[in-house]
Order: sequence, then C-alpha cells, then structure tokens
Amino acid sequence: MSEAAAVRIDSLAVGSIAQPAQIDTETAEIFISEKRIGERIKRLRLKKSMGLVELGRHTGLSASFLSQLETGRVVPTLRNLARIAMVFSKDLTYFFDPEPQSLFRVHRRKERVRLPQTGVEDPTYFFESLGYQVPDRLMDPYFAEFVPLKKGQDIRPHVHAGFEFLYVLQGELEIRHGDQVSQMETGDAVYFDASTPHAYLCVGKSSAVALIVTMHQPPVAQPAMQLRPLGPSMPARNLVAATRPVGK
Repeated sequence: MSEAAAVRIDSLAVGSIAQPAQIDTETAEIFISEKRIGERIKRLRLKKSMGLVELGRHTGLSASFLSQLETGRVVPTLRNLARIAMVFSKDLTYFFDPEPQSLFRVHRRKERVRLPQTGVEDPTYFFESLGYQVPDRLMDPYFAEFVPLKKGQDIRPHVHAGFEFLYVLQGELEIRHGDQVSQMETGDAVYFDASTPHAYLCVGKSSAVALIVTMHQPPVAQPAMQLRPLGPSMPARNLVAATRPVGK
C-alpha cells in the first residue's frame, strides 16, 4: 500500500473512535488493488478447476460480477469475500495476509567463491557453492574441479548425512564408495548414499569438472525400546534360569 493511502486509512481509523468516518472509494480501491484480492480469488478457483458459473452457484454471486471481481473492476464487500472464502475453506485473512514470496535466487559466476577441500593441507579438489544465497535450503549444489593427483598424495574419504548426486561435466573421475570403485567419464552420473565413506579421484592428465548436489536428510527417529515383562506367573527360579547364559 502506498504511504499516502496508509496514512489516510490510519487517520480515518483513529478518527472513527471519536466520530463515524467513511473511507472514500479511491482509497478502498487502492487497498484492494495492492492486496491483489482478485488474483487470489482466481488462483483459488483455477486450482479447483472451477468455472465462474460454478463458483457463482456456490456463492450466490453472478458469473459476470465474479469476473469483474477477479479483474479488479469492482470492489468486493466483506460479505462477498466471506462467501467465496467459505467455498474454498479459507479464512477471510487469506485475502489480506501478505503473500508468501516464491523462492528465486540467481548465483552469478563472478560472485561465487572458490574454496579448497577442507581438512587437508594439499587439496585434491576445489568447489564453489551454487546455493549459498538460499536460506534453510534442502539441498546444496556445487561446482567442483578435481585436480590430478601428485605423487604420494593421499585420498581422504568423507561421510555426511543424506544423499549425493554427481554429474561429470568434463574429464575422467574415479568414485570410491565403500568397497566399490567406479570410473566416470564426461556425461556419466552417480547417485549414492552419502553416509557411506566416499572419495573422488581425478584419473586423467587434466582436471575433471563435475556438478555435485548433496541432499539433506533429517535423522530418522528410532522407536523406543519396549521391554516385555516375563509374566507374573513365572517363578523366581525360572527367571534366573531364563537370564543364565546357555551352557552355564
């Protein structure tokens, strides 16, 4: 809402305590327009694959009026909004609450930061986060470059929760996953459980480049262990025998 319209409505609201006041049509139309109420109604209707005539039957409003309401040519009353809200099992606040912002983040190449493999003095790969601007993300995409190994250089496996996807963009790469070893070439992809120790090894003469996506996985709650009673009728001597190791 524009600042002028907001101030105008606030002042009228304050004044209404002392004496009745009316909000002029222009201010009301600005408020309705900025809340995009017509678009919200249309979105609800289309989500249910409902036509204007059908919505009119449910609300008692004409299809032509609903059409004008959706396009912002008429200002709805609270009574009309309440009728529409009830059809879609929504509260009236649905039409006035701030709309959630759709997540959309662009990560420019020139803004990315190149980081070395962590935990080692002589890194075997470098990576750039492709999702660092996204808060509370459910996955982490990376651009990674794997450099040829130096003589005597060690490969350090690592583990983390969730799953991992890797797509080779260029070069030759060896993936070690537990006891498995797979040779990857340009265009090859792999999806694996990241809780198993895994490592990457550039096997070509030039660097290998890959796109990596790690998917987070919340820890699975383990069911509580329940101890079953041995039964009230079991004599104490049998209870001792039941807990005694075999052969003793």
